[in-house]
Amino acid sequence: MIVQQKDVKGGIAAVTNGYYGSILEQDYNIRYIESYCDKSTFKMIKKAIGAYIEFSKMLKEFKPELIHIHSSFGGSFYRMQPFIYMAKRRGVPIVDHCHGADFDTFYVKASEKKKRRIKKVFGNFSKVIVLSDEWKEKLLNILPEEKLVVIQNYCKPQSEDFVESMVDSRFDKKQVLFLGELGKRKGGYDFASIVEATVKRNPDVSFVFGGSGTKEDEKNIKDSIDERGISSYVLFPGWVRNEEKDKYLRESGIFLLPSYQEGLPMAILDAMAYGLPVISTNVGGIPQLIHQDVSGYIHEPGDAESMGESISRVFEKETFYKELSKNSLKIASEGFGFDVHIGKLEKVYNAILAEKVEGAQQ
Repeated sequence: MIVQQKDVKGGIAAVTNGYYGSILEQDYNIRYIESYCDKSTFKMIKKAIGAYIEFSKMLKEFKPELIHIHSSFGGSFYRMQPFIYMAKRRGVPIVDHCHGADFDTFYVKASEKKKRRIKKVFGNFSKVIVLSDEWKEKLLNILPEEKLVVIQNYCKPQSEDFVESMVDSRFDKKQVLFLGELGKRKGGYDFASIVEATVKRNPDVSFVFGGSGTKEDEKNIKDSIDERGISSYVLFPGWVRNEEKDKYLRESGIFLLPSYQEGLPMAILDAMAYGLPVISTNVGGIPQLIHQDVSGYIHEPGDAESMGESISRVFEKETFYKELSKNSLKIASEGFGFDVHIGKLEKVYNAILAEKVEGAQQ
């Protein structure tokens, strides 16, 4: 399995980190190769070259029957191609797990030459895993339907009793949480307008924007909040992990993700696993996660006024808040649990390995 370094920020590492020590390793003999780190350019290149060398050795010594690549668009598309070339030379089938979000820039707006290259590269995969039905429709521009399979991201839901024990304090605190990249794609440039639209209705609400971005994006986002005189309602703790992340998920009352482009966000799934109602946007696989007026609210990207209105509505009545929280946890538990995800993934593995055996016998 070709993965990112464990400490990389973002959804791909969040997905693959869950595989370590899981039942997947009990059912299959897995070796991991880290091909990417989010450090300096020099360290990223060094990491990739080291991964190619390790992969070449593993093909000879470990002799894998299947390669599972976790990829995105942009640089990841080029970084995975040496793995594909080496695997194909040895006749090893490849599964691509596509986590990309910006398909328009990657393919739709690309030159005809690049489109041909993309189709050629993706044609090497036995299967391509996508995160939602919407993304399956998009990738039908590149691949036939039989090569595409939808496997949603997963979460590890908390117990009902644990979530219920926090509901009263969450409602009283009225804290809204964002976790992710601070930039335009995740809706960071709308933060100020959302905060302003919320606090004019309910001045008791506060916001935590956990994450990081480029220096320019972070400065622009924070300056916009300062200029409107609403900085007292906002906290920027930086990128949060582990115990600090758990703390914010436990004490916050709503999760906010005003994205413009998404696959199936792990951040929303993590929030729902803690029973948080979610305010988000109608992009990617998000509508599969949030049931309107049942577990949260979905709006069009950029509609800050409506998002502020929804945040205020959720915090109006504690009985309504409790119902949304209960529904959010239920949806996460029944449809997006880890065991469901692993079951679908193993079904893909088994089908490809069975085809390989059948082909060898013929």
